[in-house]
Amino acid sequence: MSAPARKREVGRGERLLPGVWRLRLPLPWPGVPHCNAWAVAAGDGIVLFDTGMHEPGSMAHLERAMDMVGLKVELVRLVVCTHAHSDHYGQAATIVRRAGCELWLHPNHAHMTRAGGDPETAFARRLEVARSAGVPEEPLRQWSQRRRGQSSGVAGIVAPDRDLLPGVQVQTDLGPWEVVETPGHAPSHVCLWQPERRLLISGDHLLGRVSLYYDYGYTTDPAGEFLTSLDRVEALDARLCLAGHGRTFADVAGHIAANRDLVAQRLASLEDALRSDGPLTAYDAVPRVYGEALTPMNTHWWLSETLCYLRHLQVAGRVEGDGASPERWVAAA
Repeated sequence: MSAPARKREVGRGERLLPGVWRLRLPLPWPGVPHCNAWAVAAGDGIVLFDTGMHEPGSMAHLERAMDMVGLKVELVRLVVCTHAHSDHYGQAATIVRRAGCELWLHPNHAHMTRAGGDPETAFARRLEVARSAGVPEEPLRQWSQRRRGQSSGVAGIVAPDRDLLPGVQVQTDLGPWEVVETPGHAPSHVCLWQPERRLLISGDHLLGRVSLYYDYGYTTDPAGEFLTSLDRVEALDARLCLAGHGRTFADVAGHIAANRDLVAQRLASLEDALRSDGPLTAYDAVPRVYGEALTPMNTHWWLSETLCYLRHLQVAGRVEGDGASPERWVAAA
């Protein structure tokens, strides 16, 4: 008997607060069925925070979601991206062109824009990282065949008109939103903070459920940056979080604590595995950390996360790598 067909998501819009609309946009990824863009009233139009992913029919989903709440693309006066991942930046080029508006984005966006400008080099780099992490050649060959020719999820590379840095404010009818740098998930990640109403647009820094991912290889210690970013957001004392995936939530402090706890658990599991079974490659360590077998769906996600934990522990002097390829790791004495 064949597996049941995956239910096709469609774009949906709903009002969250007066002048704030959630635009739920479908994604083609198993386990991550949709992302959120947030429209906020601004004068005679809206500011659009994040854009959804570009793929066939994706703009129709955005238009459908907007139409459900009485909006349209031509009302966008400014696009603000929390970070340069395809599901948050992917449709920026199309929206900017149609609406004639600006794009604002953090300047550390090379993890997306450089790859978009030279996708073959970026693909080769990912293969090399996987080899050095210990991924065997046969699953690597199969992954390479599946990935080649796939869409990047980005309509086009568009440079920001303004850098999203602390001190910059995004003006809306709800008042100004302040930029809070929150690297970790991505080097370009920021949250947007509306202090009078204590509203936080969190992108992928905090989600409706606890789910961790870091871009590997662009900064010194992504996992450490993520933990520091949690401290920075905790100090805001937000009342309501408008997340990049899932529903809004009010228990922001609880979500921050749960993220910290999960990071601590995975770091401890990784150290224990290296102490008892090391030396291990990152690839060999992954099932010991997560307690599940590797599959084509989870390997990239968990491998990138584990590499970032190894880097974090290495910076702290708690693990050591041999520098070979594939690299093997042991717990420090």
